[in-house]
Amino acid sequence: MTDVIVVGGGPTGLMLAGELRLAGVEAVVLERLAEPSSQSRGRGLHARSVEVMDQRGLLGRFLAESEKFQVGGLFGGIMKPWPDRLDTAHPYGLATPQAVTERLLEAWARELGAEIRRGQEVVALSQDADGVTVGLADGTDLRARYVVGCDGGRSTVRGLLGVGFPGEPATVETLLGDMEATEDPATVAAVVEEVRKTELRFGLSPDVDGQKGLYRVIVPADGVAEDRSAPPTLEEFQRRLRAVAGTDFGVHSPRWLSRFGNATRQAERYRVGRVLLAGDAAHIHPPAGGQGLNLGVQDAFNLGWKLAAEVRGRAPDGLLDSYHAERHPVGARVLATTRAAMTLLGTDPGATALRELFSRLMDFEEVNRHITGMITAVDIRYDLGEGHELLGRRLRDVQLKQGRLYEHLHHARGLLLDQTGRLSVEGWADRVDHLVDVSDELDVPAVLLRPDGHVAWAGESQEELLAHLPRWFGVTAPGTPPSASHSPSH
Repeated sequence: MTDVIVVGGGPTGLMLAGELRLAGVEAVVLERLAEPSSQSRGRGLHARSVEVMDQRGLLGRFLAESEKFQVGGLFGGIMKPWPDRLDTAHPYGLATPQAVTERLLEAWARELGAEIRRGQEVVALSQDADGVTVGLADGTDLRARYVVGCDGGRSTVRGLLGVGFPGEPATVETLLGDMEATEDPATVAAVVEEVRKTELRFGLSPDVDGQKGLYRVIVPADGVAEDRSAPPTLEEFQRRLRAVAGTDFGVHSPRWLSRFGNATRQAERYRVGRVLLAGDAAHIHPPAGGQGLNLGVQDAFNLGWKLAAEVRGRAPDGLLDSYHAERHPVGARVLATTRAAMTLLGTDPGATALRELFSRLMDFEEVNRHITGMITAVDIRYDLGEGHELLGRRLRDVQLKQGRLYEHLHHARGLLLDQTGRLSVEGWADRVDHLVDVSDELDVPAVLLRPDGHVAWAGESQEELLAHLPRWFGVTAPGTPPSASHSPSH
C-alpha cells in the first residue's frame, strides 16, 4: 500500500505530488495519457502562483522559460494599467505555456521521488477504514491510504465518489486552437483590432509559444455543441471566422482544436473519507482572466502539507477538513468572478453598458488594485478567527537581514519568523523552523507561517504562540533536544 495516489498528471496533480514528497510522503501519480499533452490551454501564472513557485525554489526554472507580463484586460477584457502597490514582491504574471508548466513540475516531482505512471486510466474506486482501492482499465488494482482526484472537469474520481457537481450549464461556447494562417500578419492584426471593438471573445495571437507563424485562434461558436467532448473541426473554425470577421485568414494546419463554454460548477464536497478532489475535478468555470490553472495549483498548495501531516500521524483534529473549509469559498469566488467577466464580454447593449461602467470604476486605483488582487489571488485571506490583520493572509516575500523570506520556505515546513529573538518552537522543531531575523518591511514582532506561507499567528507572546502551534502542527514531539528549537535555520 502506498501513501497517496494522485489521479491526474496535470499542473494540480504534479504540484500536489511534489508537496507530498517534500514532507516524506509516498506519492504515485496516475495519468491517463500515455504521453505529455502538447496543448497549452493554460497560458501562464498569476502573481500568487509566481509566489508559490518562489516559495518552493522553482521560480528560477520558470523565469528561464517564461516572459513576465503586467497587462490589463484580466477582468472582462477591460484594459487598464497594472495597479500600483499590489501586496506582493512579485507584481507580475508569467506567460508560461501549460505544457511547460507541466514539464517543469513533473521534473521537480520526480527529483523529489514521486512516481509518475502514464497510460494508467482509473475506472473503479472503493474505500474502507484503512485505505482506498483504485481499479485500473488494465484490470489491476492499486491500494493507497488516500486518493486525490486531480483528473479534470470530467473527473472520473468525482463521478465514482458520487459527489454532486451543481452549477450552471453552458449557454455560450467559444472555439480555441492553434493553427497557421496564410494572411499577411499586418492584415490579421488590423482585422482583429477592428473586430474586438465589439466582440471580445475573438482574437488571433501570433507566434504562439515562440513558434513563428503559429496563431492562437479564439472565436465564438455558433451555439453550444451537443457533444462538448468532441473537438471542433478546422472547417468549423473557418466558417465561424468568416461569420465574425469576414475572412478566415487562410487558417490551416491546426496543431490542436478545442472548445470551451461558460458553464460554472463546483463539487459539493472536496473530501469524502479518504478521497479528496482538487483543481478542475472540484470546480469548472470559464477561462476568463486565466484563473483555472492557478486555482488548481493553489488547491494543491493548500492540501499537500495537510494531507502529508495526516498520513504521517501528525495532523491535529480538523486539519484535513480545513482544506474544504478554506478552498471551497475561494473556488466559489472564482466562479462568481468569471461569471461576471463573461457577462462583461457580451455584445448586447446591457453588457456594453456594464463594461463601460466598470471601465470608469477601474480608473480608480483602489478599484483596479482590488480587482487585480482578486484575480491574481494575492488578496486571499482564510478565516482563521479573530486576531492580527495579517492572520489568514499569505505573507508576501520580504527582505530580511539574511536574504529573502521565501528562501526559507523551500522545504514546506512551518516557519516562525522571530524579530524579538525571545520566542521558541521547542517541541515542534521537527516540523517548524525558527528563524531569528528582522525585516524593515514587517511591523509585527513575530509571525508563525504555515507551510503554504499563510500567517497562523502574529504577535510577541510565547504563551499565545504555544496556543497556536498545536492547532496547525499537532502535539509536541517527545524527546526533541531543546537546542534544536532555538537555533536559527540559517
